[in-house]
Amino acid sequence: MRALVTGANGQLGREVEALLRSSRHHEVLALSRAELDIADRERVLQVCGDWRPEAVINAAAFTAVDACESELDKAFAANAIGPRNLAEGARMAGAHLVHISTDYVFDGTSPVPYREWDAPHPLSAYGRSKLGGEGEVASGLPGATVVRTSWVCSRHGSNMVKTALRLAEKPGELRFVDDQRGCPSFADDLAGMVVQLAIARLPGIFHVTNQGETTWYGFVRDVLSAAGADPSRVVAIRTSELSPPRPAPRPANSVLDNSALRLLGLPMLPDYHEALERTVKHLSSGSAP
Repeated sequence: MRALVTGANGQLGREVEALLRSSRHHEVLALSRAELDIADRERVLQVCGDWRPEAVINAAAFTAVDACESELDKAFAANAIGPRNLAEGARMAGAHLVHISTDYVFDGTSPVPYREWDAPHPLSAYGRSKLGGEGEVASGLPGATVVRTSWVCSRHGSNMVKTALRLAEKPGELRFVDDQRGCPSFADDLAGMVVQLAIARLPGIFHVTNQGETTWYGFVRDVLSAAGADPSRVVAIRTSELSPPRPAPRPANSVLDNSALRLLGLPMLPDYHEALERTVKHLSSGSAP
């Protein structure tokens, strides 16, 4: 498979590229934002026309949730216009598009996990821009794949695992909210399913997360436990107690039911505790950037 990977410097993009390159069966063109700004239609069409990929995996996005509230044009350029351009480029090349979306397309008011067919209702500018991207992909390239995921962590970049480990190096309590629920998703596990969906060209929306749900408070306790630190240092607070308050509202419940995977008989990602142990061990070894 000839694959074009966008957002190649991000957490997921790096893992997708590494996985594809580990197989002699794939050719990979992995481009960072500096190399390919997906909001640049002319450049996207040029790359797709020159490379002629069989699959386009879009891991590029503007994910600074709070910044999106004040930088609307930047958010919609990256998260809506970018996917529109990639859908056009993939259609021109005859490629299958796998687009990565988010739990933030939901408002978090459901008392149960969200299925792929539940109606989106984003609370934040980030969520609205990502929902816009889903719509652009659906209208621009029928048969494309949309993968919604949540709480992404990995050995690379900025994420809650690395933040918690850094904070744990200093004395004092660690305050994290206990009224936002979700499913941690580890980029190396997620990459495997993204590539599988790309190869199979399976259409439609898929929720893909590691199994198991928790709160940020519970997750940080798990991180400290995995690192051999004292989880009792973590103190539960409510979102309303955050100081300063966050500009973008967060969904209280963003647990994604991986219904489409289950109903199609596809394998679920492993429990997040398993992935967390592996990631913390790697980070603690000092071998990760």
